[in-house]
Amino acid sequence: MTLPLNQILQGNCIEILNSLPENSVDLIFADPPYNLQLQNDLFRPDMSKVDAVNNTWDKFSSFAKYDEFTRNWLHAGKRVLKDNGTIWVIGSYHNIYRVGSIMQDLGFWILNDVIWLKTNPMPNFRGVRFTNAHETILWAQKKQGAKYTFNHKAMKALNDDLQMRSDWVIPVTKGKERIKTKGVTAHPTQKPEALLYRVILSSTNKDDLVLDPFFGSGTTGAVAKMLGRNFIGIERDKKYVKVAQKRIDAVKFSDAESLDVTPLKPKRVPFGNLVESGLLNIGETLYFENKKITAKILANGHLKCGKTIGSIHSVAKSLMNDSPVNGWDVWYFKNKSGTLISINELRQEILSLK
Repeated sequence: MTLPLNQILQGNCIEILNSLPENSVDLIFADPPYNLQLQNDLFRPDMSKVDAVNNTWDKFSSFAKYDEFTRNWLHAGKRVLKDNGTIWVIGSYHNIYRVGSIMQDLGFWILNDVIWLKTNPMPNFRGVRFTNAHETILWAQKKQGAKYTFNHKAMKALNDDLQMRSDWVIPVTKGKERIKTKGVTAHPTQKPEALLYRVILSSTNKDDLVLDPFFGSGTTGAVAKMLGRNFIGIERDKKYVKVAQKRIDAVKFSDAESLDVTPLKPKRVPFGNLVESGLLNIGETLYFENKKITAKILANGHLKCGKTIGSIHSVAKSLMNDSPVNGWDVWYFKNKSGTLISINELRQEILSLK
């Protein structure tokens, strides 16, 4: 079967998943029914009715029925996922613990639970509970120990060069991003594009295939197209299929250069290059950062400091009680005038010639 790339398939997600080729999908993002178990209508203090999720697709007769549905779609999803693929599933306290347990029963290996902290959550109008201001996303790999995609450096760059944490502070979809049909909200649980941006950028590469079995208003497809990924959406409601298709058609493709987030491999300069090029001499003295400890340069580019012999990094590490250290930052040499200069300056001199 030819994969229906960049298409929305209308129908039952379990049946469609079972019709797709095995081991064909790089990433699954799933926003399944939460089974909210709402008993009554919700009203604001001014007695206006809250537009809550009361659709038939979110209603199950029992926890057992919900668990059966969850097990079936996860099993079908695992079949189409590549061995090195991963899956993200988002949920609330109503369902995410049941989903997580079933995922583990099916052999998925959980990598992270990410907390989506909403900056603008809906208040608890009755004042009988805390405001529910977050949702949980489980990120898991299909096969424990397999090499999966995680674009750590891209996510770090996205976060002002700080390692991204597992608590994501993102507002609920609002304003121009909220899809409406004739002035009415098109889908009650539309997820923010910023959320899918992080999911897809972090765990796929350009041209990878992202599958969403509960496509809804098409956020996954829109962001996948924006980031140069392929997608397959599955949605049973024809109304949502139309909404999603119109939304995705309006997304413009990005150029290849803009989508390339592969980090450049830094040019390496072995310390021995400084010796063989004559920038430093065999037997010359290097000074450790406190200027009281010295080491002698050996012909093979190693240092001898007392009884310790090794690279500029290993000798420095031994002097710092095995703390991690970059030797280029802590060793100095004396120039002709007797001034101490960092050996890193000599490294930069060689780099400028490469």
